[in-house]
Amino acid sequence: MRTTIATVLAICGAILFTAPSIANAAETIADKDTALQAPPASQTAAKPTINLNTATADQLETLPGIGQKTAERIIEYRTKNGGFKRIEDLMNVKGIGEKSFLKLKPLVSVPPKTD
Repeated sequence: MRTTIATVLAICGAILFTAPSIANAAETIADKDTALQAPPASQTAAKPTINLNTATADQLETLPGIGQKTAERIIEYRTKNGGFKRIEDLMNVKGIGEKSFLKLKPLVSVPPKTD
């Protein structure tokens, strides 16, 4: 009988010592779940894109990696080719390769022409 009581007490003691760490683990998981939640819609509101067919040089220069010379080349390409048909045409401008284009892609647009 003493062995059974000693065993029960040992188990209860083990539970008491591990219970706080279980509670801490639950709090940690809850904190991580909160951290993984999407930010409110007000924080994820997308900036308006820059229309490649109407943007001024100053507007184009606000884009990452676009300086005065590249902005002038974009406008020159637009003028010579009757505007951009799709945003991928931006890679036809000297100084804009695939790597630069991938950075610019979410920031620019070429809305369809309306007749």
